[in-house]
Amino acid sequence: MRRRLLLAAPALLLARPALAITWRGVPAQGALVRGQAAPGTRLALDGRAVRVAPQGHFALGFGRDHDASASLSITHPEGRRETRRLPVEKRDWDVQRIAGLPPAMVTPGEAALRRITDERARLAAARGLDAAGTGFTAEMAWPARGRISGVYGSQRILNGQPRQPHYGLDVAAPTGTPVAAALPGRVSLSGDFYFFGQLLVLDHGHGVNTLYAHLSERLAREGQVVAQGERIGLIGATGRVTGPHLHFSLSWYQTFLDPQPLLPREQG
Repeated sequence: MRRRLLLAAPALLLARPALAITWRGVPAQGALVRGQAAPGTRLALDGRAVRVAPQGHFALGFGRDHDASASLSITHPEGRRETRRLPVEKRDWDVQRIAGLPPAMVTPGEAALRRITDERARLAAARGLDAAGTGFTAEMAWPARGRISGVYGSQRILNGQPRQPHYGLDVAAPTGTPVAAALPGRVSLSGDFYFFGQLLVLDHGHGVNTLYAHLSERLAREGQVVAQGERIGLIGATGRVTGPHLHFSLSWYQTFLDPQPLLPREQG
């Protein structure tokens, strides 16, 4: 199914010749769908307003556990309104068991929980940005080369205890392996987090952002504009890890999505 999401040709969402909306991708659990509408079109997904660029570019995100359908409201440039039901493909998720983590990284103490709460607020603010950039329209590139050691959506069992699903793609490689921006954008957050370790978040516009965690070093500074492929950090083993790797995630606002279907088949 991942390959089908990646290879899906642009499809007509609406079949009206003069007002067609085209998009890349298939609505599915965990999917980012990027599209283009007639300039001046207004959209809302499940009641949430969707930013549409002056040229008509937009992005939609469907969470890991999204219902079997979504509601897309369209206001056409001339003012006509309609609502379309979008079927959302269901996916099956792996279970991943990880042992050997320090107990404090599975069940943090009170002081750590206060830190984690503050960090979650900072992360939510960065991921909640609604900037006008359109870096998200580029074809995504691999942020690092290495073995895939974790996939999006898998249910995590940590030291025998069920925890929240894994919301990223893990690339295992030696400490110091370069990490590059998967899309052009701006660094919206840089910090040292309890679970994520050394972390960077890049904003790509329209609520689309990528996160790079467990770094040994952050090379890009907060507020810096970076090009796709620009080196922004180095792989490490900071935060909650059992070995050096990059945790790479994709979001549409606060909704974590699966980056793997958007990446090239080969790491290159």
